[in-house]
Amino acid sequence: MIHPHTELRFISDEIGHGVVATKLIPKGTITWVQDQLDLVLSPAQVNNMSEDYQKIIEYYTFRNNKGDYVLCWDLAKFVNHSFKSNCLTTPYDFEIAIRDIYPGEELTDDYGYLNIEKPFKAKDEGTDRKIVYPDDLLNYHKMWDESLQQAFIHINAVNQPLANFLSSKMQQKINKIDKGETALDSILMCYYEGK
Repeated sequence: MIHPHTELRFISDEIGHGVVATKLIPKGTITWVQDQLDLVLSPAQVNNMSEDYQKIIEYYTFRNNKGDYVLCWDLAKFVNHSFKSNCLTTPYDFEIAIRDIYPGEELTDDYGYLNIEKPFKAKDEGTDRKIVYPDDLLNYHKMWDESLQQAFIHINAVNQPLANFLSSKMQQKINKIDKGETALDSILMCYYEGK
């Protein structure tokens, strides 16, 4: 489930549609939670689909660390890639804002941690990276872990409209991380090795 203070907007001819903030979403805010309505499909299920469905799956899903395809039921499937993303995934089936996201600003992910199957050339954003590779998570997890650490400092200090969609076990884990009682797991745990 995507953060409630978002809407779908046309971004450009090159990008198409994207998810845009309608209000300030502060750093440390949970921006997406995998919920019970999201569709999780095994590779076998996808392989049994027609080619037309497989194209939709390839375009609108990401793969989790088990190799399953996750198809978000809401606007979350329209979150676009950026090498300067303002959201990062966690190993806990939710994403977090790693900086303040302002009204009118697009919410973005770095597809490098979404277990893509094939490299693709992304929009040039003036960064050293120009291509997203299937093994980006192996190469950039330390940088992303640092960004997650800095964002998690704020997780209990900001309003969390999606908190009710986290299990009580996950809420307890977040509280332990916040208190320094347990370490934040590495984003590397999201990597699917069977690509």
